[in-house]
Amino acid sequence: MALVHGAELRPTKIELLAAWLPSRKWYQGEDVTDLTRVAAFRFDDPAGAVGIETLLVRSGDRPIFQVPLSYRGAPLDGADEWLIGTLEHSVLGRRWVYDGSADPVHLAALTTAIFTGSVQADEFIEIDGTLQQRPPSMTVAGSGDADTAPTIGALQRVGVDDPTVVVTDSVELVIVRRLDGGSGPAGASGPAGARLTGIWAGQPTAVPLAYATLR
Repeated sequence: MALVHGAELRPTKIELLAAWLPSRKWYQGEDVTDLTRVAAFRFDDPAGAVGIETLLVRSGDRPIFQVPLSYRGAPLDGADEWLIGTLEHSVLGRRWVYDGSADPVHLAALTTAIFTGSVQADEFIEIDGTLQQRPPSMTVAGSGDADTAPTIGALQRVGVDDPTVVVTDSVELVIVRRLDGGSGPAGASGPAGARLTGIWAGQPTAVPLAYATLR
């Protein structure tokens, strides 16, 4: 379960991304003048300390891009390169927002979803002292059926291209950035690979979002 606060954010997530996306190699050449949120999904952090969300965004009628995010109450050691920025949350205070492709907590949640066949977390928002479930804007599902997921271990490499290849001690993850409905990166969808797929309004068939293989 993901608890979503009805909070004011300064800057907003979209404002933060509009300032950051042009610096990303996998986004360069795309416009951000009217960047909008298309859909989003969340996973749970078992420790309850890190917010784990993935946004799908687009500018006008241009391609949709996937942006994994993590929200932290303090800086992540050694991750300055992957800091998107900070925002002020009217309930939680200052939050450090990172590219989730380089955040071990986000990557562990993604790995778990892929290998165990999990879906996105149910989202609840508190209204007048009562928790109410919020309808999802998209649904995701992992393809695996394992009882448990591998521990990812330490990060070894985080790519800067599309797709973004992330290598850890035990798992290689491939995160698709531009979602054009393609079949995904060659070699990542074979018998040894598992995947996360998603559907959202306007995209009724499942689109590959990420892949994982054991090392």
